[in-house]
Amino acid sequence: MCVRRSLVGLTFCTCYLASYLTNKYVLSVLKFTYPTLFQGWQTLIGGLLLHVSWKLGWVEINSSSRSHVLVWLPASVLFVGMIYAGSRALSRLAIPVFLTLCNVAEVIICGYQKCFQKEKTSPAKICSAFFLLAAAGCLPFNDSQFDPDGYFWAVIHLFCVGAYKILRKSQKPSALSDIDQQYLNYIFSVVLLAFASHPTGDLFSVLDFPFLYFYRFHGSCCASGFLGFFLVFSTVKLKSYLAPAQCAAWIFFAKIITAGLSILLFEAILTSATTGWESMDATAEVSAAWHVVLGWR
Repeated sequence: MCVRRSLVGLTFCTCYLASYLTNKYVLSVLKFTYPTLFQGWQTLIGGLLLHVSWKLGWVEINSSSRSHVLVWLPASVLFVGMIYAGSRALSRLAIPVFLTLCNVAEVIICGYQKCFQKEKTSPAKICSAFFLLAAAGCLPFNDSQFDPDGYFWAVIHLFCVGAYKILRKSQKPSALSDIDQQYLNYIFSVVLLAFASHPTGDLFSVLDFPFLYFYRFHGSCCASGFLGFFLVFSTVKLKSYLAPAQCAAWIFFAKIITAGLSILLFEAILTSATTGWESMDATAEVSAAWHVVLGWR
């Protein structure tokens, strides 16, 4: 059983690393900055692979009533905002910076639970949330590659992530499983992004993309679609086989490996101040994971 859990964790880390690096290559190196098309493609591939997996009996997708679908619809809207804004932000920001900013979503969740749900929160957890927020807030002032548009879309992304997780938690226990929810997210995303590709200008602007007929672009896009699906699938398996503390540890490990390798593979200028804030963010994330281990809430 221990070996199986380790394999699940390693599979998740591999998918996490490969997915982020591939997306970064397409967005920043090839500069395929047409998010409605890129994310539409990824969700289309993910939806098709999930449907095939269901037909082959590898996963179970339950028939959902109209009421269940309508209840989940706001979460699907947030999912579209999350992947769209995330794509825009990742195309302009270094991966370590992007991951540091994304951790603020946990601060939003913590604040919501404390202020609106009146949940009891330990001082140590509040302190960890404060350090996560401080690291993300000070990072733009020390980023030598500061890009205002990148930070703007990162803020939109983290708010969508925070709201999505809050909404998802508020609906538990839900009649929809994690796979059911992701299947609906894929369907809604494909439809909405397809309609949005024309008013955003992506549908015709892509014709001017210089690598449109290059094999490396085709290969990278295909890889991004498959890796995105495998990341979602491995995340579901990770949460089903491992305890929350173990999940947090594997997710943190995946982030560290991804951030470290991205510095070697992509152009990134990290000053001592930037490194310091990112280190503080990592320390706060470890502290938050340790609270889960101890059973603190």
